Amino acid sequence: MPPHCIPISYHPKIVFTPKVWGRPAVDDRTPLAAAQPGHLTLLERKPPCFYSGTATHPVYVDHLRPPDGAAEKLPVVMVHGAAHTGTCYLTTPDLRPGWAPRFAAAGRHVFVPDWPGHGRSPQRPDFATLGSKDIATSLLALLDEIGPAVLLTHSASGPMGWWMAEQRPDLVSAVIGIAPGPPANLLRELPDDPDAVFALRDDEIAGRPVYAAEDRPVWLNADFAAAYWANAPRFPQSGFKRYCASIVPESARIFNERFNIGGRGLKVRNPDGLRTMPILIVTGDRDLRHSRAFDATTADCFGAEFWWLPDRGVSGNGHMMMIEDNSDELASMIVDWLQSRNC
Repeated sequence: MPPHCIPISYHPKIVFTPKVWGRPAVDDRTPLAAAQPGHLTLLERKPPCFYSGTATHPVYVDHLRPPDGAAEKLPVVMVHGAAHTGTCYLTTPDLRPGWAPRFAAAGRHVFVPDWPGHGRSPQRPDFATLGSKDIATSLLALLDEIGPAVLLTHSASGPMGWWMAEQRPDLVSAVIGIAPGPPANLLRELPDDPDAVFALRDDEIAGRPVYAAEDRPVWLNADFAAAYWANAPRFPQSGFKRYCASIVPESARIFNERFNIGGRGLKVRNPDGLRTMPILIVTGDRDLRHSRAFDATTADCFGAEFWWLPDRGVSGNGHMMMIEDNSDELASMIVDWLQSRNC
């Protein structure tokens, strides 16, 4: 296989030996847990962590509570992007509190799941073909337990968020997309050909795509992280090694769906249907895969409010703004936006 078939700075020595165990004989739509009439809700029980999702794709969830006596506000579900876990919302690589504790301190229950097969969520033997809809379906089961919430997505979880909001507008009250991937409706279909995709690796309009062979998970190395995720001036370089330790293997299919390779991307049926929902998209000026024009197109698709951060006097942010040196300032801006939209 050509070395450019996997997006890991084209490293030729990658070895992965999957664990094998039984496949659960259940429908993936079966919730791991369901709300029971007369039982306390998750918000009332206040567990610090728990498992949710579907029986086939369970998810581990951290739950951060607001201060006792805080006014009732919509909870927030913070969904990480590819090759990451919920850790990116809990703390920063330079050991400051992350967005989750900041939002909780502002009076909100915050739920931080790990995607299926990531972090403390169990990984199945077919992990390399875990798809966006598998993850989104599992996250909808979590929302079924929580009730209506604000959905905060990042990067590859962007398409999941648009799909979830369309599927269950009764559960998704607002969407905040941090450099979110667009629905595949907005992406041209790329050929299912590693050489053709490699030729587009610097094409900004195509999103600088990467191709991943779906017979194995993808491992991303420090060079890749430095080039695309830790490249911004505001990234806390003193914590770069800690940050690299948080990066996890990823499903190959997630990458192919994100760039709509072979038409695999997750679409929405009717983007206009989300125009009445409060939606905010936030993008930094040092994000190599999310130019102003690219994310403005996504915002236009949904009638969303779009923050190109330099327009708001904030420069130097990249793809991982939730862990960069002005993360507290950005959290406060987003919390204020939620308040202004009565969310």
